[in-house]
Amino acid sequence: MLFGGYQHNIDKKGRIFIPSKLREQLGESFIICRAIYKKPCLWVYSLTEWEALVERISQLPNAKSSGMRRFLFEGAFNVEFDAQGRILIPASLREYAELEGDAHIIGMDKNLEIWNTALWEEEKGTYSPETIAAMAEDLEF
Repeated sequence: MLFGGYQHNIDKKGRIFIPSKLREQLGESFIICRAIYKKPCLWVYSLTEWEALVERISQLPNAKSSGMRRFLFEGAFNVEFDAQGRILIPASLREYAELEGDAHIIGMDKNLEIWNTALWEEEKGTYSPETIAAMAEDLEF
């Protein structure tokens, strides 16, 4: 399970450090892509979770899934860690997510999200105890 929030800088070459406990769960090679839920961030998936996502998308009717596949697959890249635990975020993805300077990495259970820090703070500001309680109404604690 991937969880936690981490603040890290993106260097001039477009590399960002991924904490070791997250690296262990992602594996040596993994996928980075554009998020598809109207959020200007990136998704990072282990190969196993990526294959599961692709399988779920393939179960949708072609009329719904073809545009999603084009958007997701055209902007997907296979990446690996360097010796310092960094990944190189391709320029097209950095541009899409407005990433430069610092970024916020969020563990989302099966994947990571990488956000422009200012955009993350704006998004985070939309959540309150009341909005989260409304989202959690169907859960039993």
